[in-house]
Amino acid sequence: MANRLRAWLAPQHDHAVVTDPAERRSIKIELVIVFAVTLGMSGARSLLSLADSLLRPEPLSSQSVALNVPQAKLDLLDLLKQLLSATQLFGWGALGLYLLWRAGKRLTDVGLDRRFLGGDTLRGVGLAALIGIPGLGLYLVAYAIGANLEVMPTTLTDTWWRPIALTISAAGNAWAEEVLVVGYLITRLRQLGFGENKSLLVSSVLRGSYHLYQGFGGFVGNVVMGLVFGRVWQRTTRLWPLVIAHTLLDVVAFVGYSLLRGVSWLP
Repeated sequence: MANRLRAWLAPQHDHAVVTDPAERRSIKIELVIVFAVTLGMSGARSLLSLADSLLRPEPLSSQSVALNVPQAKLDLLDLLKQLLSATQLFGWGALGLYLLWRAGKRLTDVGLDRRFLGGDTLRGVGLAALIGIPGLGLYLVAYAIGANLEVMPTTLTDTWWRPIALTISAAGNAWAEEVLVVGYLITRLRQLGFGENKSLLVSSVLRGSYHLYQGFGGFVGNVVMGLVFGRVWQRTTRLWPLVIAHTLLDVVAFVGYSLLRGVSWLP
């Protein structure tokens, strides 16, 4: 038992470290560019959003932020813009996979092959339950003590396509985040010589950074989620369970909120 716990807390993996100075510089430049146009930029904007919220006279718990909002007045145009936003997220994840492929990595190296889809699905459902229930509790506590804004998962109007668009958006978020922040980033950090714990910490803090707009609770909750998800990937090298779990979490949050809006115990 002690050995298994030690293996989870301080895993040891033998990964080839890039030693050529030019190649190392290329990886660093690549990381800066990728995250400057994807989730790293989202983190910078999120930090500024939190600073703006803190500078307002009303407390954080008296402010609100919406995640999925209408993007056009005409329903059809709104649907198309919602789908384009999700397509961008899928594109971000595909970019990370493409760059790893160019570097000689395969889908099996990050755990996105189809060998264990049944087991991956079961693990994904288990991860969603492990993170989702405590995560909701953390949000409610953070909101109650004034450390978080009221988070409204959606303000989309009640149209026939709303659950479809929200589900696709959830899948896009999950794909972009898990591929880029776990599979791509940790792989690249390993190549630069980062240890498992150090690369996990970098990945988790980045994940938390682009949720800062929600408040301190959103940051802490997503850092914890990153620590759990990242360590599961480091130990199993299976990315599908993370994508499936994240998709389920967001579908429940987005679609569930639209159905339960107005329930007394929700903020």
